[in-house]
Amino acid sequence: MNRLESKHPRAIRWMHWINVPVLGIMIWSGLMIYWANDVYDLNLAVVSFHFFPDWSYKALHLDFRLAEGMAWHFTFMWFFALNGICYVLYTFISGEWRQLLPNRHTPREAWHVVLHDLKLRKTPLPRAKFNGAQRLAYTGVILMGAGSLVTGLAIYKPIQFAWLTSLLGGYAWARGEHFALTIGYVLFFIIHIAQVIRAGWNNFRAMVTGHELVPVEGKSHA
Repeated sequence: MNRLESKHPRAIRWMHWINVPVLGIMIWSGLMIYWANDVYDLNLAVVSFHFFPDWSYKALHLDFRLAEGMAWHFTFMWFFALNGICYVLYTFISGEWRQLLPNRHTPREAWHVVLHDLKLRKTPLPRAKFNGAQRLAYTGVILMGAGSLVTGLAIYKPIQFAWLTSLLGGYAWARGEHFALTIGYVLFFIIHIAQVIRAGWNNFRAMVTGHELVPVEGKSHA
């Protein structure tokens, strides 16, 4: 027998879903800006791998749209920043941070989750709002968001925020860090979607309606 149990507050759900299109637009517009100075590649011995070949910009219609990309990016960065600040403030004011931030048991719990997902350990995961792996991942992505804002300011206003740009290692380093964080978002998104699909509809419904079905343990009779 199952019962509906409250899991995610409305504010958390709203800010989660608002962030999906906002972050998508930030990455899309960021690629338009990146097209103007595509400097990164990966050198493996004599083989050089370019992150975005010229044909990819043409296929996605991202080439020759620098001004448009900057307009979108600099507009939606405010939504990204405000949504992130509201999320952090809400988690601390509501006390949600207690279930989100890692604790001394988190590394061991996260390792248990990895072994369980790889079918190497059959012991069921303890019931909790967030397991150890989720605590590390979700806290990490919040820190990544803060890093994106800091590095973004450093390359957006390198003269006005010269001290910040210098603190990050200079303009080139700040730009590289901003790019690396973007790659991190994409990897997080892929893993997150895969885990949501793996967890099934019940887990997805919790982020849509705020409730999930949980089994009710029946009482044993002598």
